[in-house]
Amino acid sequence: MGCRIFFLAKHLLNPNPNFPNPRSFSTSFLITKTPKKHRLKRPKPDSPRTRSVTPDSNKIPHFESLLTRDANFRFLTKTKEFLSKQPEQILRLDDAGKFYRELGFPRGRKVTKSISRHPHLFTTYRHSDNKIWLGFTDFMDRLLVEERSIMEAMEEDRVTRVRKLLMMSKNKRIPLSKIYHKRLIFGIPEDFRDKIKKYPDYFRLVVEDDGKQVLELVNWDPSLAVSALEREFLVNEDKVKKAFKFPVKYGKDLGLEENDVKKLNLLNTLPLVSPYSDGWKLDLDEFSLTRQTYEMLKRQPRTFYLAGTEMNWAVFLKDRYDDNGNLIDKDPLVVFNEKLYKFAEMQEEEISGFREKLFGNELHYRYCLSANVIIGILISPWTRSCSSHMPLHPIC
Repeated sequence: MGCRIFFLAKHLLNPNPNFPNPRSFSTSFLITKTPKKHRLKRPKPDSPRTRSVTPDSNKIPHFESLLTRDANFRFLTKTKEFLSKQPEQILRLDDAGKFYRELGFPRGRKVTKSISRHPHLFTTYRHSDNKIWLGFTDFMDRLLVEERSIMEAMEEDRVTRVRKLLMMSKNKRIPLSKIYHKRLIFGIPEDFRDKIKKYPDYFRLVVEDDGKQVLELVNWDPSLAVSALEREFLVNEDKVKKAFKFPVKYGKDLGLEENDVKKLNLLNTLPLVSPYSDGWKLDLDEFSLTRQTYEMLKRQPRTFYLAGTEMNWAVFLKDRYDDNGNLIDKDPLVVFNEKLYKFAEMQEEEISGFREKLFGNELHYRYCLSANVIIGILISPWTRSCSSHMPLHPIC
């Protein structure tokens, strides 16, 4: 009797014996977790790594966006530099994880994800050894040729930059390793060390007892020992004085005459210091910005803008940018990098047919260098961004 009741209950639970057992169904299609976009973001812990150097109420969006842009293109910038130094400009993909710092991608992440963001600049292929290698696309190779031609055309300008750096440094000498380490900031080419011997009237290479190579200035050039601020002072003295003032709150109007107001303002105005005569006394350890420098820059919001976090920050010279955050006088390498960033963001449908138009015939350019702006003169059918940025560091 008990068996008969069980048999009837079984048919009542599943009236169709041919229907599959519900346990055989997959529930993988069911959403059992809150989608990532709907999850509440946990607040980041307050630390120098995350704490903004500028309060949200005082942030200037276009400067912050430049810093974000450079972070987004870190892989592009670092990998381009690293692969360019390799003998065949290629790297075995299995070895990429060892060079995550040099390539600019997070440790523990797959480099293929970063490569896929720039399909028109980087490519992977399987070699005859059955290993996958990373290299440049043909399109990127053409762009690198253009970049080298710009660097060659700007060689005299870069030599002048290094001369000015030496004139501003203590004892008129800087370790060669320091210049090489900061070369991208100043737009100095990779092979600058090999070109020093071409300019014996400007540079002397000294090897110290510990083997360190030091670059020394041979001759002082008075025509170079004038900063941009000093030149502007001769044209507009009041504007230069206002650029470096400590904020002082005044009480009620004292009814002073104009000359008396100017004298009063001198009390909270920094003196005009020439980096060529007195700047070396600051001794900032060759291009290193100390905590004292950081605090000084924060007190001059009229002239400087600090972006980023307290651990990783950048400083902008505000009057060298327009209201939209664009450099007023762009170095040719900045122009090239901006164009490179645009290509890096293009998708396949946007660039399809574009490469044929751009590189269908060999391009030739002559470069007119005037006021730090490069002008491409069209000879073939189609004509053509440092750092930061890549914005290049301005030399006084």
